[in-house]
Amino acid sequence: MKIVVLVKEVPDTYGDRKLSLETGLADRAASESVLDEIGERALEVALSFADKNAGTEVVVLSMAPESAQATVRKGLAMGAGSAVQVVDEGLRGADMGLTAEVLAAAVKRTGFDLVIAGNQSTDGTGGVVPAMLAELLQVPHLTALSSVEIGEDVVRGARASDAGTMTVSAPLPAVISITEALPDARFPNFKGIMAAKKKPFETLSLADLEVDPMDPGAARSIMIAVSEKPPREAGVKITDEGDAGEKLADFLASNRLV
Repeated sequence: MKIVVLVKEVPDTYGDRKLSLETGLADRAASESVLDEIGERALEVALSFADKNAGTEVVVLSMAPESAQATVRKGLAMGAGSAVQVVDEGLRGADMGLTAEVLAAAVKRTGFDLVIAGNQSTDGTGGVVPAMLAELLQVPHLTALSSVEIGEDVVRGARASDAGTMTVSAPLPAVISITEALPDARFPNFKGIMAAKKKPFETLSLADLEVDPMDPGAARSIMIAVSEKPPREAGVKITDEGDAGEKLADFLASNRLV
């Protein structure tokens, strides 16, 4: 069984997260960068299965700047057997379509029985890359799973909805995404950190994957403007002079709130 886990470096959610007004991209200098927690939980699903099933190969895959290598290596310290990182200046500001295309090419090159991802990253929060990836790989996908059971040739899980909980399954190979309902990830220990330095770490470029980020035949999203969020303005104050009720009703009516 070969499991590929998608991981991503993101600005720390506990830090000051900002967009650069020059590029429209996340300002990585504004806060510390960390491995996205939902990606760590996805990796924990794979590692928990590998702990009980000898011969399971776990690969962490990321599309990130070269500076993110140390962050991606945390996946190796946690227990993954190898890592693949796609690094290319042509991916700067990549939209979700290009991201999915690149990840699909890397997954095909690496080989897989199962791809595990988080349901959405904590920076972009698009929540569509796993489904797009499955479409490009032409395999079934199970999204937003709150529990996962991996078999020899099938993967199952539960998906919570407003109306109840659904039990879903798909034959392997497949792509799944998980939610924060899955257990917290394990912490890397000293032995894992030292072992991570010797584990295979492959760096790929767009040329290696034969992906053209400027392909005119592919749909792309392009940011055309970015600006500071305007400061909050004071709300309307109603002074009670015996007619506060009427003023409040008029305000609600004028704003179509009643």
